[in-house]
Amino acid sequence: MLKSLEEIVEEVKKREKRTVSVAYGQDAHTLEAIEKGVKEGLFNAIVFANKSEVERVAHANNIDISLFEVVDVPEENEAIRQAVRAVRDKRADVLMKGLCHTANYMRGILNKEEGLLPPGAILSHATIIEISTYPKLLVVSDVAVIPQPDLKMKQAMINYDVAISHKLGIENPKVAVIAAVETVNPKMQATVDGALLSKMNERGQIKGCVVDGPLALDLAVSKEAAEIKKVRSEVAGNADILIFPNIETGNAFYKCTTKLGNSKIAGLVTGTTAPAVLTSRGDSEESKFYSLALGALVANK
Repeated sequence: MLKSLEEIVEEVKKREKRTVSVAYGQDAHTLEAIEKGVKEGLFNAIVFANKSEVERVAHANNIDISLFEVVDVPEENEAIRQAVRAVRDKRADVLMKGLCHTANYMRGILNKEEGLLPPGAILSHATIIEISTYPKLLVVSDVAVIPQPDLKMKQAMINYDVAISHKLGIENPKVAVIAAVETVNPKMQATVDGALLSKMNERGQIKGCVVDGPLALDLAVSKEAAEIKKVRSEVAGNADILIFPNIETGNAFYKCTTKLGNSKIAGLVTGTTAPAVLTSRGDSEESKFYSLALGALVANK
């Protein structure tokens, strides 16, 4: 089982090298992450962006852009379209968001004729978080895409996160469906969804994992809290995956762990035909690099 983001990097180095297609990659952090990944032998890269701007940023930040291909596409939406097409045409295996706006990037992925979302699929997001106070990686959904997931969406989120967890070497990941309390209350939809998803897992409708819910966050990650509250669960205190009730709670958790807890993260759009890296334009080079490593891991068969 891979227990750190650096272990993901080392694992990717052992596998067949993939190619990353970068949409509007003309900011320093994106270019630095690509340069580092190529230098370390994780992947090859094609950058679709304004070449003169790429050259200017590279020169200002000592980045060697001769290590990867740069396709001159000055306009943002066209750069996204060409980057997505490269993945659709199998010239690349992983899509990455550069300096483009998230809404434009997502529109490129969702395009019915040229995008990466299969008919009927649900688009979501998974964040892998390395927290110094937790003994393993946490896979968290959804902090970036689905505002208010319903039961069907939460089921899809679990399936996507379980697939990623299997790639991390976790054979039977433990899924905690998060709510404010661990008891079912019909007035709190998150608790009802947690109980239903747990029962669906018990009856084989959700496979490859163990699901328990509703669980308050402390019960999901603290064995001591579970013991004090006398909650007996295979998941409690030992969760691999956290499914949050809405984007506010998921996003707040993600930002608290990174901004206050100094955690390391990697993030991917899920539900797509190929891994799609989605990080904020303001995210660090390290976060972008780890996200690329995760994308390369997931892209390997």
